[in-house]
Amino acid sequence: MTITQAFTEAELTYLGSQVLGRLATVDADGAPQNNPVGFFYNADLGTIDIGGHRLGRTRKFANVRRNPAVAFVVDDIVSLDPWTVRCLEIRGRAEALTDQPPPRPGFSGEIIRIHPNWIFTFGLDPATAGSRRLA
Repeated sequence: MTITQAFTEAELTYLGSQVLGRLATVDADGAPQNNPVGFFYNADLGTIDIGGHRLGRTRKFANVRRNPAVAFVVDDIVSLDPWTVRCLEIRGRAEALTDQPPPRPGFSGEIIRIHPNWIFTFGLDPATAGSRRLA
C-alpha cells in the first residue's frame, strides 16, 4: 500500500467535510497535550497538515520537534436522537516544518505534517464500522 492509499474514499470524504480536529502531542515532561487545530489533507503526500497563526511559537510545535509521536482525532455528532457520531483517529509520526507556504491567508509558514501509521474509524462507512487497520 502506498502512502496515498492510506485513506479510504469514505475517510477522505469525511476529512474534506471537516475543518477542525484535535492534535495530541507529548511535552518535555512526558505529559499529553491536546489542542483543537485546523487541518488539511495533503493529497500529494498522503499526510495531514496542520497550520495556524504563529504555529512555530506554540507548545504543540515544540512538542513535535522533541517527540514526533502524535494522535489526531476528527469527530462530530450527526444526530442527538438517535445518538449518531462519526470519528476518525490517526496515530503516527509528525514533522515540525518551517518555511512552508501558508495553507490559509493569515497562517504562518510553519506546519505540522502527520504521517499516519494507524487509522481507526467509526460511523463513516456502514460496511467498515469500527474498523482498525494499519496504514
